[in-house]
Amino acid sequence: MAGWLKALAYGAGGVAVAGLAALVALQERLVYVPVLPGLARAYPITPARLRLAYEDVWLRAADGVRLHSWFIPHSPTCRGPTILFFQENAGNIAHRLEFVRLMMQRLQCNVFMLSYRGYGESDGYPSQKGITYDAQAALDHLAQRKDIDTSRIVIFGRSLGGAVGAVLAKNNPDKAAALILENTFTSILDMAGIMLPFLRWFIGGSSSKGPKLLNCVVRSPWSTLDIVGEVKQPILFLSGLQDELVPPSHMKMLYDKAVEHNRNCRFVDFPSGMHMDTWMSGGDRYWRAIQLFLDQYAPEVQSRDGSFKSEIAEDGNLLPYLFQTFVRVYPVLIFFAFDIVLVYFWSTLFTAVDFSG
Repeated sequence: MAGWLKALAYGAGGVAVAGLAALVALQERLVYVPVLPGLARAYPITPARLRLAYEDVWLRAADGVRLHSWFIPHSPTCRGPTILFFQENAGNIAHRLEFVRLMMQRLQCNVFMLSYRGYGESDGYPSQKGITYDAQAALDHLAQRKDIDTSRIVIFGRSLGGAVGAVLAKNNPDKAAALILENTFTSILDMAGIMLPFLRWFIGGSSSKGPKLLNCVVRSPWSTLDIVGEVKQPILFLSGLQDELVPPSHMKMLYDKAVEHNRNCRFVDFPSGMHMDTWMSGGDRYWRAIQLFLDQYAPEVQSRDGSFKSEIAEDGNLLPYLFQTFVRVYPVLIFFAFDIVLVYFWSTLFTAVDFSG
């Protein structure tokens, strides 16, 4: 009997060790899912399918990896905010185009969509360090563009994208005006214990009470809870209370952590919102919450005459500025010229006519 129990114990231990080894070796495949089951890695559609004008933008991350992205302008004459959008962990940016189309319609904004390394047409393999480089490359590109208002760049991340966005906002307090987080987790360490309950005894984030013996083997911890307290920009938290993947308590914990050091935080929850459909189930209230946040923290920057910042300040081109100035001043010049001619005419007339008798 003792022999059987001993063999059973050894067998269980072997299975546990093998399972743990597999988790360590394959962890990136569990966190990052560039290709959905049954679908190709390629984009199924482009923005053109939704009648959106767009620009293919190719970037180089700091470590040399080539990245693909889409810049989708609202319109040539619209100088609204620019949303730098970071997607969830599964699929590619094409799967978010319907959301982006509605966002542009409701918020009158431009959108920049980045394909993480290993996703879509981007090269490389996903990792926390690598995706952090990718996000920085995207923001640096936007900060140098001449066709947007660079003072109104807003980072928007959903789920994994929220973790990416939080790190980027923390590292760039002067380049991003605000941060929006939707259905984001406190950390991958905490999510591991939720997805695989037996791991919660060995892996956990800063809020976990377990021994955390295996935290050191996790290569993509994405500890958003530790980061969000250091973000200086205003933050909007959008939480779907029916989220079936990330417990809504994670969003509340992130908000509570952020508001300790940042007064410019807003929390909005949506009773019927699930992980991927909060933007649909939230309806008008969802978009109104974002619009009010943008109006307050990424407002339209106007000059003294009520117009947008002049093009001369952006690209050094004098011609548009001089033309606009001429158009404004021309009617005034005509009026004064006519007035001078009229005064001269009457003065000449009175001088020529003898009224003495």
